Amino acid sequence: MTSTGADGPFETLVGRNAILEVFRAGRRRIRRVYVAETAEARGALAALLEHAEKARIVVERVARERLPGGEEAHGVAAEAEPYPYSDLGEILDRAEARREPVLILLLDAVQDPQNLGTLLRTAEAVGVHGVILPYRKGVGVTPAVVRVSSGASEHLLVARENLAQAIGRLKDLGTRVVGLDMGAAGPSLADIDLRGPVGLVVGGEGSGLRRLVRESCDGLVRLPMRGRIASLNAAVAGSLALYAAWAQRGYAGASIDPLPKS
Repeated sequence: MTSTGADGPFETLVGRNAILEVFRAGRRRIRRVYVAETAEARGALAALLEHAEKARIVVERVARERLPGGEEAHGVAAEAEPYPYSDLGEILDRAEARREPVLILLLDAVQDPQNLGTLLRTAEAVGVHGVILPYRKGVGVTPAVVRVSSGASEHLLVARENLAQAIGRLKDLGTRVVGLDMGAAGPSLADIDLRGPVGLVVGGEGSGLRRLVRESCDGLVRLPMRGRIASLNAAVAGSLALYAAWAQRGYAGASIDPLPKS
């Protein structure tokens, strides 16, 4: 839910962990926090309230049934500025600052907030330098996605670009762009070298990679499977591929930009 006040547009975020990570990341302003009257200030909620107090943000206690987001809020909601999208240049700068070969996740028309949130959570866990979403196709970083990602979205650089053009730019810069296609007749993901600069493209639910995006990739790869059900959803397939890339890199950079626990 998005609302506009005198000080600009705000959206309602829910979930203790998600809102705590918004505070920790410090990339967007929180205007107000709502806490259920019966919620006990411990764990993530205690840390969240401490951040709110330091920032002098209004905390309003409300009846649980009046809390935005209902049961999904887990006792807390907040009004925050819209998600701050990045761009491809900033993503490339992050890789250079870390002195690492670029690792970018590109998502082609992922529609389900649950899938996108899960992919963003995995992407942050393995330390990708950024995520690229298409301008018009697929879901963006909505409050639902922030909640599903447990706030991992707040620590990621996520850009919205013309996907085919972004792939072309990456290729011009020497980045190998690989499309994950469950029906591809090409090599298995385990058989290709992912240690250098890589852009990994994951298609949307059902339709997979769109034709122009598919043709823009350097090649297509598949995940090896031995079971009778030869398919995985976008979130699972993309997460496995990201870990495969990180594994080939020797699980480099086990700790990235450490943050305080509270």
